[in-house]
Amino acid sequence: MNKTVVIDIVGLSSSVIGQHTPFLQQYIAQRHLSTIEPLLPAVTTSVQSTYLTGKFPSDTGIVGNGWYDHADSEVKFWKQSNKLVQGEKIWDKAKKEDPSFTCANMFWWYNMYSSADYSVTPRPNYLADGRKLPDCYSHPAELRDHLQNKLGQFPLFQFWGPGANIKSTQWIADAAMENEALHNPTLTLIYLPHLDYCLQKFGPDLAKIGKELQAIDAVVEQLVTFYQNKGARIILLSEYGIAPVNNPIHLNRILRNEGLLQIRTERGLELLDAGASKAFAVADHQVAHIYINDKTVTEQVKTLLQGIPGVELVLDKAEQAKHHIQHERSGDLVLMAAENSWFTYYFWLDDAKAPDYARVVDIHKKPGYDPVEMFMTSKLRAGYKLLRKKAGLRYVMDVIPLDATLIKGSHGRIGVPEAYKPIIVTDEKNDIKNINATDVFDIIWQHLY
Repeated sequence: MNKTVVIDIVGLSSSVIGQHTPFLQQYIAQRHLSTIEPLLPAVTTSVQSTYLTGKFPSDTGIVGNGWYDHADSEVKFWKQSNKLVQGEKIWDKAKKEDPSFTCANMFWWYNMYSSADYSVTPRPNYLADGRKLPDCYSHPAELRDHLQNKLGQFPLFQFWGPGANIKSTQWIADAAMENEALHNPTLTLIYLPHLDYCLQKFGPDLAKIGKELQAIDAVVEQLVTFYQNKGARIILLSEYGIAPVNNPIHLNRILRNEGLLQIRTERGLELLDAGASKAFAVADHQVAHIYINDKTVTEQVKTLLQGIPGVELVLDKAEQAKHHIQHERSGDLVLMAAENSWFTYYFWLDDAKAPDYARVVDIHKKPGYDPVEMFMTSKLRAGYKLLRKKAGLRYVMDVIPLDATLIKGSHGRIGVPEAYKPIIVTDEKNDIKNINATDVFDIIWQHLY
């Protein structure tokens, strides 16, 4: 088997490769680049699961970064158990072929409790007094301690949120190289998230994100040089490109105005009661799942959603099957936004009544994805909160704005322009210019053998 490294550069597309990415531009020019036809939904967990199984979301069950759990009557986002991903993973297939094969999963999602030999993933440490400390989870457990002793504490607050920056991506790269020195795995999967932040904040505006492109270019050069010296075969790829948007659509507010949402008020703030609602939306970038508890309103809901400007597709279960997203976890309806639009999770009508979690970074409580978590209301307010923290006083980092128009880039759609399609770069020359997401599994396999 060939030593192989797959480097996932999130958000990379031809739209951002150029003067600000000199290493990538030169490296790609000497190799083969194919675009990848976006998966529906073109979001992190769904795409990664397809790459690692060769199966569509209808088979893996990963219909988005989150979905509604009917048994618990709860919306669940960013879960981490690999057991959620249905289908044989590439490392399991490889182990059957060669028992000496080993795999390192460095921050690809659904990382916990898999059969990969080595793995590291973000995992905060939640203390009894309500504090959240930066940390990570690893298998074997002692790998976490070794990495943090050598590289410093995993910079969780630079991995996501208003403080997200190159530090977390550099830490992941350094951890991958350190794990290589320790264990020499046959296959290494590396996740570099840096471009996700600036591209969603500013869109593919090179004048605003030039420094961020230079930063990720330097990390990729470091990794490629390191693994070339190890004799590894290298694949560079992305899960999606990020295209410009300017039209946030508040689906839950629309459903609420039709009397379909159930809202509870606690301490003067509103909460979405998904289990008691007739219908509600789980928003995930440019895709949303509509779950309908009261089937008598199905046609009403479908007609309502079809009439919303900025909604391009409304798929019932039969139509979902044509797009390979139909599954017991998928919504009764799946929506795809038009080219310049995206979906928020917002359900309140008055910002004064927004739930307390709306103004903090809380990816698990929010019943939908919230890219506005990358912004701050003010640095002064954040500084005040940090002073309270350092003084040992209770504090809440309620510094996230409630203005969805801040977001200038998104992803999740199919049928995107060529410039915003994800890419894959390999050493093998071929004439294939565009491949399906399910083909990535076969390309990785071919590199291994």
